[in-house]
Amino acid sequence: MISLRPMRESEFLSYLDYFIPDYASEIASNYRLSDSESLAQAKREITSDLPDGVNTIGHVLLCLVDPAESPEKVIGYLWYKQDPAMRAAFISDFHIFPAYQGQGLGKQALEVFENELKSKGFQQIKLRVADDNKRARHVYEVTGFRVTGINMSKPLVST
Repeated sequence: MISLRPMRESEFLSYLDYFIPDYASEIASNYRLSDSESLAQAKREITSDLPDGVNTIGHVLLCLVDPAESPEKVIGYLWYKQDPAMRAAFISDFHIFPAYQGQGLGKQALEVFENELKSKGFQQIKLRVADDNKRARHVYEVTGFRVTGINMSKPLVST
């Protein structure tokens, strides 16, 4: 069974090595920005969202590990923001490394995460998933998430 543990400061740079290009790709795809604009925006946003890295107040960065394989082998990440007043958590990023995808580990990780949040008094998990990310949307839907709205965007181009 998957377990979640706090990300160590020494692991944060590896997380950024994965997250920034991945998020930049999503920005480019969804907002039709160039690769360089998307990369710059991803870097700006991560710097703004996590100014103190793993020690940023209100944000929790976790490593997903499979103790059956190796208690130190990281197989993915989960980053969420806490909203104690609303007793809610917002998943900012959830990623299973490609070598471990398609094995039900994402579903297991979400189940463990949900149980951990329930034990802390949380009542809701929220997230945003890109429209073109069919694999992630499937995992979320089969674990009980439902669509609550649709984000839309329109670029304003000078004429």
